[in-house]
Amino acid sequence: MQKKKRILLKIGSNTLTKETDNISRGKIEDLANQIANLKDTCEFIIVSSGAIAVAKQFVKLESKSEDVFVKQALASIGQPHLIRIYQEIFREYGLLSSQCLLSYSDFEKKQSKTNIVNTINVLVNNNYIPIINENDTVATDEIQFGDNDKLAALTATLLEVDLLIIATNTNGIYTKESFKNNTPETILEVTNLEDLKNVVVNSKSSHGSGGMASKIEAASLAKKASIETWIVNGLEDNFIENAMNNTVPFTKVK
Repeated sequence: MQKKKRILLKIGSNTLTKETDNISRGKIEDLANQIANLKDTCEFIIVSSGAIAVAKQFVKLESKSEDVFVKQALASIGQPHLIRIYQEIFREYGLLSSQCLLSYSDFEKKQSKTNIVNTINVLVNNNYIPIINENDTVATDEIQFGDNDKLAALTATLLEVDLLIIATNTNGIYTKESFKNNTPETILEVTNLEDLKNVVVNSKSSHGSGGMASKIEAASLAKKASIETWIVNGLEDNFIENAMNNTVPFTKVK
């Protein structure tokens, strides 16, 4: 049997909500449809944000301010709902899924790293799609900054994936100049990330905590492990397949 291409897909809150205040079941159906179409040649591991966004749909917690503890509580409420939505929709497309919650401290301990690799390999080898999120109830790194971009890069590196796809709300990375002129121009290929940091736009999305800077940082971590990163517009339908067929503009970081 030919070895499948291992892809880590990171999908942020803004993509999952399609820039609204509600998780888009249609976007998760779009994901499921593409993964089902590609399952003979690709195996997927998903790093998904969205737990806080799900909880905000139907919960208002008593608090004087939107502090990090409130966000942790919202993540705790929203995470099981998020996984349920994934499982329900993926099952309709004949896909199996599982939940994995990770913290940054897991990547600092040799035994924890071994356990992550072994567990995820068992899942993938048995046709389960691991859906990973930060364990927000005990850690706050991605709540405060990054929207799971860094977590995705660390996981991609640990699992030695073939490709990291970061789904965002732009057609990849734009130059500052083109953005200022209201004619956003995608940088199609990047080899020098240091040069890139000086010419890109860094805007944050409405629900996400990241921005283009955190995506470039994630791509930099992946590059050190010789993993190519694609920054793709996840708001569009069929964004993975379209990127693979080179029919849409997106950024490749090699």
